[in-house]
Amino acid sequence: MEVQFHMTLPDKNGHFGEFGGKFVPETLMAMLEDLEKVFTSLRSDAKFKREFRYYLTEYAGRPTSLYLAERLSAHLKTLKVYLKREDLLHTGAHKINNTLGQVLVARKMGKTRIIAETGAGQHGVATATAAALMGLECVVYMGAEDIQRQALNVDRMRLLGAQVVPVTSGSQTLKDAMNEAIRDWVTNVRHTFYIIGSVAGPHPYPVMVRDFQAVIGREARRQFRTKERRLPDYLLACVGGGSNAMGLFHAFIGDKNVKMIGVEAAGRGLQTHQHAAPLAKGDIGVLHGSKSRVLETKDGQIEVAHSIAAGLDYPGVGPEHAYYKKTGRVEYVSVTDKAAMAGLKLLSESEGIIPALETAHAIAYLQKLARRVRRTSTVIVCLSGRGDKDMGMIKKFL
Repeated sequence: MEVQFHMTLPDKNGHFGEFGGKFVPETLMAMLEDLEKVFTSLRSDAKFKREFRYYLTEYAGRPTSLYLAERLSAHLKTLKVYLKREDLLHTGAHKINNTLGQVLVARKMGKTRIIAETGAGQHGVATATAAALMGLECVVYMGAEDIQRQALNVDRMRLLGAQVVPVTSGSQTLKDAMNEAIRDWVTNVRHTFYIIGSVAGPHPYPVMVRDFQAVIGREARRQFRTKERRLPDYLLACVGGGSNAMGLFHAFIGDKNVKMIGVEAAGRGLQTHQHAAPLAKGDIGVLHGSKSRVLETKDGQIEVAHSIAAGLDYPGVGPEHAYYKKTGRVEYVSVTDKAAMAGLKLLSESEGIIPALETAHAIAYLQKLARRVRRTSTVIVCLSGRGDKDMGMIKKFL
């Protein structure tokens, strides 16, 4: 399995067009500059790439399969659907790709303590897993609301040796957990490494997370060419912060005939204030260290986001996604809670695969896409995670 890190970068200040950058307290600037230097050197370090490849294959279970969903395709009629099965990875989601990479960087920097934030719990589980693998202390911040929604993943993190810290401020969800993680980082920056779970945060995190997740798209591209002897017509993935989508999209960015669609959470409807769709309804602002599109109130305060999927329940989005929205390279759409649940049932009943509620948003949009296309088209959907963690919410909703 090939590991490549030399891809399109933001500029030297970490900007994708007008988005990105570093907007952090003074105490973190030196650490971010140090991280950038270390990661830049590791991107061309053959030994580091071999080590990362070893853990992706021997420990995490890469490459993941590209599965032709025949019964789902027959139901949709105009779409031939391939699923990139990130749900088959160790820990059950794509998050392990990034946490393995970042914990190796942390070890190179001599850090002894890992912190992270989590919403759906999958990033927390993946972080706790990688920290346990490397023998590092691990603390995970999680909103009290999400702890209730994702009790199974909380138990998994604790079993792996991580301390799970409930966050009771604000909306008690992902945004507030990230706030608390940043406060911890400022206080303990000398020995602590903050593993951000998505393509968000201050530079160099958006590009670092993207590079570690880009293995998804590189594999999918190679696998699809083997199966179909050409490139797909469409790529489809859910977007919260946006790491699984960017992981799939990035290998195809230069292929102008490949259309890319990111699916945000419309929650209870875009006409309400109970959604998590900053690309559809947000403004340009700064959140958690970078400039991007965010959900704001009229007086500039960050608005509370809502989604049935804890991993999409975030009022911002990665800056590279904001850039592709502005340039038009990627189309961004949104799906409601109700539609996502219908998508979850559709995949479960047609293919025997129960997806995570986050992924279910992308599955739900397939039905709209099927009505848009004029002839049979091919699509790769990033199946970013499995639905075990969501069974409580699914049962409650149904």
